[in-house]
Amino acid sequence: MKKLKKMYLLLIAVTLSATAFSQTPKPRLSPPATATGKVGDATITIHYSSPSVKGRKIFSGLVPYDTVWRAGANEATTFETDKDIKIAHKLLPAGKYGFFLIPKENGKWIAIFNKVPNQWGAFKYDATKDQLRVEVKTSALPEQQEMLTYTITPKGFLLNWDKQSVFVPVR
Repeated sequence: MKKLKKMYLLLIAVTLSATAFSQTPKPRLSPPATATGKVGDATITIHYSSPSVKGRKIFSGLVPYDTVWRAGANEATTFETDKDIKIAHKLLPAGKYGFFLIPKENGKWIAIFNKVPNQWGAFKYDATKDQLRVEVKTSALPEQQEMLTYTITPKGFLLNWDKQSVFVPVR
């Protein structure tokens, strides 16, 4: 009888192990991405999740105006620089920051570098922990861009998504 119980328990353990190992994680709908580049002597790295438009209304729809947005999907976007830099003529010390935007229907948007880099979305965003806030220019893209992307240029970085381009000047 004891042998039968042991065999039964072993069979359950093997079955549970096989079931656990056979499940593969599903790919994220907004895959993680990284943009790295140089602006002057500084190396800048931006980690973000890249959502797709998928036929949705993005700005003033999925992403409301006048509200702090994580500037990507899933976890908050992070911005890291290995040297002190200037963003729109304001000092940003070397370090890692949460990067957020406040989209506006008209006029310049607000770019935010927050001292708390690792947070989920903007749900616990705390303005008292902002290191820097600057106004940034936006422009219309010539054609719709399906996936959100960041690009680092010698003069700053761009976020492009849907029909919108946001440029953040760095020096």
